[in-house]
Amino acid sequence: MALFADLEHEDFELIHKPILEINKFSGETLYNQGEEGQYLYTIRSGVVKLTQYLPDGGQRIVRLLRQGDIVGLETLVSPVYEHFATVLRDAELCQIPRDVVERLNKETPRLHSQLLSRWHVAVQRADEWLTELSTGSSKSRVARLVIGLSDKNDQTCHLFSREDLGAILGVTTETTSRIIAEFKRDGALKDKGKNHFWADLERLETIANQNN
Repeated sequence: MALFADLEHEDFELIHKPILEINKFSGETLYNQGEEGQYLYTIRSGVVKLTQYLPDGGQRIVRLLRQGDIVGLETLVSPVYEHFATVLRDAELCQIPRDVVERLNKETPRLHSQLLSRWHVAVQRADEWLTELSTGSSKSRVARLVIGLSDKNDQTCHLFSREDLGAILGVTTETTSRIIAEFKRDGALKDKGKNHFWADLERLETIANQNN
């Protein structure tokens, strides 16, 4: 449904390779940067991180993908994957052969329209990522990330490791740990165990909008 929601019955007759439902656990790799892009993946549950490595050996998480997102979309215009895709939170995915998507893209305008929409969403999210998580003080960026990861209904938040949080924000692990500890002391976060927190979203919004 994430990718083929607009297709009609006759469109599915063009699919001649199996689309598999797979399960991946936290820490498992979907693919590596530079590998031939044989599959696209739609996420039914869980979280996948896209990582690029820097010349100095450091890493930067350039995007988080969640339920309904598509992983490996770039293989429709490039023969290889552009990132390292790793599961951050246990995931259920649909593994779709690239050949299937390419054929449908050529033969049915319904999928072509859906793909254009997906590209637009991907560009929008990349812009938001750069704006929200790469600008401002370290403290305000951590606050924005926590807000983005929080469930707005019950104000709970499941954070990742301090290393991953640092790689998302482009700050050191020590800086991330110090800021999270400060949020806990000030009551902006209340520890519920195993990286689960209750988040005071109003207080975090104030921090996120601070310039220093």
